[in-house]
Amino acid sequence: MEYLFILIVIATIALNFYIKYEGFKKSTYQAASGNSFWRTIFDKGNFGEYLTYVHLEKLEGHHRIMTNLYIPKKDGSTTEIDLIMIAQSGIYVFESKNYSGWIFGNEKSQYWTQTFPNGQKQRFYNPVSQNKGHINALKSILEIKNDDFFKSYIIFSERCTLKKVNVSSPNLVVMKRNALRKIIKREIEASPNLISISEVNQLALWLKKYTLADEEVKIAHIRGMNVRRS
Repeated sequence: MEYLFILIVIATIALNFYIKYEGFKKSTYQAASGNSFWRTIFDKGNFGEYLTYVHLEKLEGHHRIMTNLYIPKKDGSTTEIDLIMIAQSGIYVFESKNYSGWIFGNEKSQYWTQTFPNGQKQRFYNPVSQNKGHINALKSILEIKNDDFFKSYIIFSERCTLKKVNVSSPNLVVMKRNALRKIIKREIEASPNLISISEVNQLALWLKKYTLADEEVKIAHIRGMNVRRS
């Protein structure tokens, strides 16, 4: 009986991996990010990013999705953007937080809090401010001054509860991933087209040089982050 139970557990795990792998093969995430299947599913951050990417892939209409952009800043450092989607209604900038527990945060606070069922608490840097920095870097290199062109989306895992999150700025959404497609589809449909399909493609082509960064760029980015935090 114990042997049979072990076989069932192994078979269930294998089937789960197979289903995930089949879904992964159908996505363009690996080509966009450079992350393999194993590097994706065994890294919590990558996996959350992948799940968000898959939701965006399923949206109708012309759009281009890009991942892990290392955008240069005026001070010589870089900022890493998890995901962006370029559409005719603008550039949607995503900060992915694949967290569980209860989430507390205020748009103007420096830190937000993640609380676990056992009462343990973990602070993390305000993702709204983080994504604002990403958008400012994009605005600078693209030389686009229209604030309405950029939409900030903070995406949390379905495993968390947004217990008390206060935000009020325009073009800013804090949400759980399972509501992403419905909300962003509604926003796109309600928004005017600001650029043409050709311009969407041109922007994606121009920003492509900031994706698939080599290890030297990634190490320099991490070094810069450590210097700023010290």
